[in-house]
Amino acid sequence: MSERTYLELSEDGGGSHKFYEVIVDGCEMRIRYGRIGDQGRLQAKTFATPEKAKAEAQKKIKSKMKKGYEAAVQGVRKKRPVTRRAIQSTRSSSKRAPIVWKFSTGRSAFGIFIDEEHCWVGNESGKVYCLGHDGSVIRQYGLPDGVKCIVADDEWLYAGCDDGKVDDLSGFKQKTAYEIDANVDIYWLDIKDGVLGVSDNAGNVTTINHEDESQWTRKSSGSSGWMVRCDEIGVYHGHSGGVTMYDWEDGEQIWHKSTNGSVLFGWQEEGMVYAGTGGRVVNSFTKTGESSVTYRCDGSVFSCAASQDGKYVFAGDSSSSIYCFAQDGKRLWKLGTGCGSAFSMQFLNDKVYIVTTDGSLACIDASEEAIKAAEAGQLPQMRDIKASAATGPVASVSDTIETTSDAGSGVVVQCIKDGGKLRVRVLSDGYNKSWNVQFPKNIREEGARYVVDGIREAGRGGFYRAFGDIKRLV
Repeated sequence: MSERTYLELSEDGGGSHKFYEVIVDGCEMRIRYGRIGDQGRLQAKTFATPEKAKAEAQKKIKSKMKKGYEAAVQGVRKKRPVTRRAIQSTRSSSKRAPIVWKFSTGRSAFGIFIDEEHCWVGNESGKVYCLGHDGSVIRQYGLPDGVKCIVADDEWLYAGCDDGKVDDLSGFKQKTAYEIDANVDIYWLDIKDGVLGVSDNAGNVTTINHEDESQWTRKSSGSSGWMVRCDEIGVYHGHSGGVTMYDWEDGEQIWHKSTNGSVLFGWQEEGMVYAGTGGRVVNSFTKTGESSVTYRCDGSVFSCAASQDGKYVFAGDSSSSIYCFAQDGKRLWKLGTGCGSAFSMQFLNDKVYIVTTDGSLACIDASEEAIKAAEAGQLPQMRDIKASAATGPVASVSDTIETTSDAGSGVVVQCIKDGGKLRVRVLSDGYNKSWNVQFPKNIREEGARYVVDGIREAGRGGFYRAFGDIKRLV
């Protein structure tokens, strides 16, 4: 007969509100954890004997109780709501943007990433779709909680979710790369060289290194941190009090600038930072902290973007309109989306891509010819694609790992205990054996060897990053 222990940690004032359940069934120990009221995530491990499974379960339970968890009855405490961006809809522009294709995910969507090969969208149901530039579905994922954002770091792609997990989508099987406290109400994420930047509802900004360990946390002068952007020198944090830049290494404040209203979204290019605000403007700043051009809209700005050279600046407002400005602030055009307000956006190759309140990923032709035609009422024939029509399996995050007896052309790494913590180091020749490897924590086991598709040195040096699929070597 299985033995079940159910614990909860619930704090007042918006603090922790999570559960931890341990089930021992013979030689198997299963752990389920997450926000109270959610299904949570499941881990399972098999031991040589039932006694060893029970002993490990007791260690887990005692550790949680030391942190304040207490025995509870599941279902008594109710789920707390996750903060979503509020919408106050008003009438949009009567003229419509020239949408080439629209992919309907079925739920409001925040997550977007566009590159030369793919278009990615993630919605509040945890569905993530990888599309071609014609809107066709290449692959799809099912994550346990809503997707807040999708961010890229060199060749790695990550989805930040409401449950505090940051999942690596770079391979065909996603895996958890970072794990933030599930009760931190995450508003936005960004990543650079394997170091994660996190902003939350309380106005905190935190950096987390490649070992999933916090480097520093700072409290900015405002709350509701809807913006965090990272580059080689700093972290740019947008909140209700404006935009604050912190030093990348130690979190020292470099500069702070007020904005025309609370920051609701942020974008960066090489030398500029853009902050869309509730004050109906996009404020821009140089990365040395000098105020630059202000771009004026007719509603609260939910999202913004810019061309790489800064020639054009785009914005999406609360009334489902999209704007384009010249670099000097002159408004060039304003058009309605026809598919809701743009929560996030990106510009690439004369196209503006938006994800919206009705769950659409829309591709808008922003070329001069297409815009002139749209302003004259001439729109392209839009391809309307439904997620429900997508075929093929839906991949999901799993704590299980495939095994193999053949390393083949892969790189062999090993999990060791170093200073009381589990680290991963490279065993294959040609690598610095003293450097750690960024590696999912949930599959680390002391002494275990793994095969990964490849290992690359991080941009900042000092550690390696694993990419592709991971298998346990037996």
